[in-house]
Amino acid sequence: MSFIQEFKEFAMKGNVVDLAVGVIIGGAFQKIVDSLVKDMLMPVIGKLLGGVDFKHLYLNLGDKTYETMEAAEKAGAPLFKYGMFINTVIDFLIVAMAIFVAIKAMNKLKRNEPAPVEEAPAEPEDVKLLREIRDALKK
Repeated sequence: MSFIQEFKEFAMKGNVVDLAVGVIIGGAFQKIVDSLVKDMLMPVIGKLLGGVDFKHLYLNLGDKTYETMEAAEKAGAPLFKYGMFINTVIDFLIVAMAIFVAIKAMNKLKRNEPAPVEEAPAEPEDVKLLREIRDALKK
C-alpha cells in the first residue's frame, strides 16, 4: 500500500474526523472562555478586591522602572506577569468545569444497557447423582 493511500485511510477514519471537529470547536470555545474571563469575570473579581486589574499585575525584573506594563514591554524589560497567569488559570478552570459538565451530561444521556443475565452454572454430575440418591432414600 502506498504512503498516500495509507494516509488517506488514516485521515478518513471516524476518530480522526471527530478529533478534527473537536479541535475546531475547542478553538472557538476558547475564544468564548477568554472573553468571559477577561471581559466579565476578572473586572468583577478586581472590583471586589478593591479595583485591581489583574492583567496589569507584574513584577519588573529589570533595573529601570516604568510607569506602565506597556512601557516596560516596549522597552523590552524582563517582566514577571503574574496577573496574566491568574487570568490563564481561571480560563483553564472554566474550560475544565465546562468539559466536566458536558461529559457528565453525555454520560447521563447514554442509554444504560441492562447487564446480560448470566445463567446459573450447570450443576456437576456427581452433585446431581447424589441428590437423586438422597431423594430416592427419602421415599
